[in-house]
Amino acid sequence: MLRHVVETAAHEKDRISFSGFGNSNYKNREVGEALRSLDKARIIQLVYPTINLQPPQEIDFTRKPRLQFLDTGLLNYTLGAQSQLIGLSDMNDLYRGKIIQHIVYQQLQAQSNSVDYKLHFWVREKSNSNAEVDLVYQYNQLLIPIEVKSGPQGRLRSLHQFIERTNHHFAVRVLANKLSVERAKTPTGKEYVLLNLPYYLSTRIPQYIEWFVKKNS
Repeated sequence: MLRHVVETAAHEKDRISFSGFGNSNYKNREVGEALRSLDKARIIQLVYPTINLQPPQEIDFTRKPRLQFLDTGLLNYTLGAQSQLIGLSDMNDLYRGKIIQHIVYQQLQAQSNSVDYKLHFWVREKSNSNAEVDLVYQYNQLLIPIEVKSGPQGRLRSLHQFIERTNHHFAVRVLANKLSVERAKTPTGKEYVLLNLPYYLSTRIPQYIEWFVKKNS
């Protein structure tokens, strides 16, 4: 069971279901036990979402989680993606952004000294309106939404839904570009400030968020 999960986890969708994991006939309980064992061993983490817009981050264990490998190199090896990285102009183009999202999560998590520290993503799942923000980062009493993608700000539909409902006006986008700060508006007209960070600065997200919030408060 553990071997099957390790060998197939990298090929699963962005958010997983325990039932039929890796195109198998294993039951929910068997897959859940295997994944929780790997999580305790820090090999593959189960990352559950929050539905909160401000602290505390209450984690919803009833919703589908994501998987985070111990190291992006391990993920690339399992996918057989090493050769595809050569000459790639935008990491967001590889596996629909899965690799660069994994890297940013890993780099941000590495800033904590606690082995129990986990980041979370945000979801809003309604019958007529679903939204999902890649990461949320707590800075003081603010939950800052972080999207990992390229493209114009108009593609940030989920981030806009977060901003429209939260009690602040700060957002972060990590992309293949240069550092910049821009003023933006959600579709309903709420103004907010968007910090654009190039991928290589994902190791400094806490420091840049502190600078960004203080500068624009």
